[in-house]
Amino acid sequence: MSKFEKDFGTPASQCDQLVTLEIDGFKATVPAGTSVMRAASSIGIEIPKLCATDSLEPFGSCRLCLVQVEGGRGYPASCTTPCADGMKITTQNDKLADLRRGVMELYISDHPLDCLTCSSNGDCELQDMAGAVGLREVRYNPVKTHLKAEKDNSNPYFSFDPSKCIVCSRCVRACEETQGTFALTLDGRGFDSKVSPSQNQAFMDSECVSCGACVQACPTATLMEKSVIEHGQPEHAVVTTCAYCGVGCSFRAEMKGDKVIRMVPDKDGKANHGHSCVKGRFAFGYATHKDRITKPMIRKSIKDPWQEVSWEEAINYAASELKRIQANYGKDAVGGITSSRCTNEETYLVQKLIRAGFGNNNVDTCARVCHSPTGYGLKQTFGESSGTQNFDSVMQADVIMVIGANPTDGHPVFGSQMKKRLRQGAKLIVADPREIDLVKSPHVKASHHLKLRPSTNVALINALGHVVVTEGLVDEAFVQERCDIVSFNKWKNFVAEEHNSPEASEAITGVPAADVRAAARQYAQARNGAIYYGLGVTEHSQGSTMVIGIANLAMATGNLGRIGVGVNPLRGQNNVQGSCDMGSFPHEFPGYRHVSDTATRQLFEQNWGVTLESEPGLRIPNMFDAALDGSFRGLYVEGEDIAQSDPDIKHVHAALRAMECVIVQDLFLNETAKFAHVFLPGSSFLEKNGTFTNAERRISPVRQVMAPLAGYQDWEVTQLLSNAMGYPMNYSHPSEIMDEIARLTPSFTGVSYEKIDQMGSVQWPCNDEAPEGTPTMHEHEFLRGKGRFMVTEYVQTQERTNQQFPLILTTGRILSQYNVGAQTRRTDNVAWHAEDRLEIHPHDAEDRGINDGDWVGIKSRAGETVLRALITDRVQPGVVYTTFHFPESGANVITTDNSDWATNCPEYKVTAVQVSKVSQTSEWQRSYQDFTEEQLQLLDKASQH
Repeated sequence: MSKFEKDFGTPASQCDQLVTLEIDGFKATVPAGTSVMRAASSIGIEIPKLCATDSLEPFGSCRLCLVQVEGGRGYPASCTTPCADGMKITTQNDKLADLRRGVMELYISDHPLDCLTCSSNGDCELQDMAGAVGLREVRYNPVKTHLKAEKDNSNPYFSFDPSKCIVCSRCVRACEETQGTFALTLDGRGFDSKVSPSQNQAFMDSECVSCGACVQACPTATLMEKSVIEHGQPEHAVVTTCAYCGVGCSFRAEMKGDKVIRMVPDKDGKANHGHSCVKGRFAFGYATHKDRITKPMIRKSIKDPWQEVSWEEAINYAASELKRIQANYGKDAVGGITSSRCTNEETYLVQKLIRAGFGNNNVDTCARVCHSPTGYGLKQTFGESSGTQNFDSVMQADVIMVIGANPTDGHPVFGSQMKKRLRQGAKLIVADPREIDLVKSPHVKASHHLKLRPSTNVALINALGHVVVTEGLVDEAFVQERCDIVSFNKWKNFVAEEHNSPEASEAITGVPAADVRAAARQYAQARNGAIYYGLGVTEHSQGSTMVIGIANLAMATGNLGRIGVGVNPLRGQNNVQGSCDMGSFPHEFPGYRHVSDTATRQLFEQNWGVTLESEPGLRIPNMFDAALDGSFRGLYVEGEDIAQSDPDIKHVHAALRAMECVIVQDLFLNETAKFAHVFLPGSSFLEKNGTFTNAERRISPVRQVMAPLAGYQDWEVTQLLSNAMGYPMNYSHPSEIMDEIARLTPSFTGVSYEKIDQMGSVQWPCNDEAPEGTPTMHEHEFLRGKGRFMVTEYVQTQERTNQQFPLILTTGRILSQYNVGAQTRRTDNVAWHAEDRLEIHPHDAEDRGINDGDWVGIKSRAGETVLRALITDRVQPGVVYTTFHFPESGANVITTDNSDWATNCPEYKVTAVQVSKVSQTSEWQRSYQDFTEEQLQLLDKASQH
């Protein structure tokens, strides 16, 4: 436990009833069920403790927290003794002091006395408690000790020194209660008791997922961050928000001067409640990695060496090139791309620059290639383009349905919370072509795994709806009160048709009809049924249709508008929700209002002082096509790596080569920057102020902990470019940008930095109707009024298997890596995942003579790449799977340009392929490796100037 946070010893009681007691003569009024230890701490009386911490249930093993209860027998442990009305507690007297010194003496007799050189000196609970109980000498000299126990340094981020372990079990309990991995155990009895990873393995060989919960819980230097061992204890801390996934964990950046020593999850974080994953907790070193580019650079051609220039020269050159292109080819010949990794304020400025400064609506975002079907589908059905619940809502769900998502890998902190609810007895339904960890893991098992074929989501959701309608499982009262009856009846008649029955759809989905019926009944009959979904829903040609189907099912069963239910998209990147909210799509202003709406457009025109276009601009695929036909020539990309993350990469690369001016603003020379003519150094989340909006619509503070390495925060760079383009921006702080967002966006009207700092975070809508935000959407009515049902006819994807391409490739993420890997590949996370591999079923591997670890060629209609094979039955026969974290893998060389009918979201999850054993990398990989080496040499030449 860190010195920067107060530890009350035991968790807070959630009881509404209050009790009053007396502690050392002082009155304390607390919720019933509060421990004596916590009650004392709440009035400033700290009872000595070692095994207790407020993030874990009380254990009562250390015997240091003994107290005396008037009229009671003995000396009970204050951590396990609940408060009662009228109770009188004594926490200090001679007898208690004697008992505590005796207990502490035993601990210290088997503990190294190297306090002055110990890495936890200054932040050690054992050291503090020895002082608190007044221990001055140790009378014991035991024959046997643990002082020579061997250190385990196998984990790249923390060490395990069992010689300093006091067997308090806090780490074991944190792994069980907080993380839910059960990777640590207490082996042996008595003196032989010891903490060890499962089966006495080294940490790196065990089931440990390096979330850091055990390190956080350890009261000594037994489990210690290597960064602290190397640099010493931090001396101040700044609360900020993680820049990885859409969970949006709150962290304390613990600093020594301007150096981040460690990132510690914030107990007050509303999204994470003091928990973390390996990325947020440990993988922050990329921010100061040697690959960071901190000087602006320009060049005429991508075959030229980079030239380091001043900020003024780089900005003026970029602006002059964009103006030249517009003068030659028209104002629509340039555009920009925003990022889901940047703050709300930065994203807002980029789209404002494009609309007001470039004079067109050619703005798009990476969010469209992952979750745009969510925006479309939920807007059509509920009237709002976002999830309905906060994360804590899952703790009241009775049946949880996870569709096309892998929370333990993609959203691990929320995955741990979900697992906690499942261990409490909630039932789980998983719909996924692959066996994700939630299907079967320690203490968690799905009651149903609907192992559908990729691309058949809509057929499955219709079959579930068929059961609900034909078996009388519709929540008629909810539908009558809250939904549009005409649309409901139309949908009801549609799903009731025989071709939507589980028996008829079995031939399409591959899921046995009996399993579909059982799952539908379980969800529909639950008191609270909640649906969580991910990119396995949206990244399909029928992504929007599937989102609508999920909304239909939730409305029909009445699982909306209260805690414990809902339709919950799990956003992939840290600010996917925010980048959409901020108006990053070519057809929408901030707040999801169409550019053709006259009143909205006039509002922005009045505030921005320009005339705005009423026609939607180009989406990213349209920009690529226009570049290849010569009508689109200039692109400004902030924080996005389209040259790795977009589908049909050969097409993307050709489009980038065809442009006359590509401006990239980023931390590293990423794949897109290799095609750039201007490089503007970006700033990491540690170097800036702003906000991120997570998957639960939670707007959280991003706070600067160190100066920008390149001199500017990203919003300042955009402002400089806008001014050079002739459209003036004069913000002095991101809070002023948020104030403008609040003035112009109805759902943000009540949002301000002052409110965020006061509350810690706030969930939109936040306005006059909901001044403190909205944890649960659609409580009394849907935003559109009545919920709208829509017919969701299953349409088979154009991407078909055949004799030439008999397998279906689908893609996903892994715990240790993040998105395109530009950040995590520059950290020790590569110790867990150093390459993308192709998962293939044993039957398919045997048919092709493939052994585990062999190089295999994956060929599709779009291209070919080579990966190493991983033979596993996690995938079903006929399906292969890979991640996309390493650019040299070329996963998106083989994905096609098929996309969702409503939003152009790429169909990443369905690519027909053939797999065969090969002996060398693909032609594309060899060619791209040569190109990369050439670009790195051109970068080296710039740094030599």
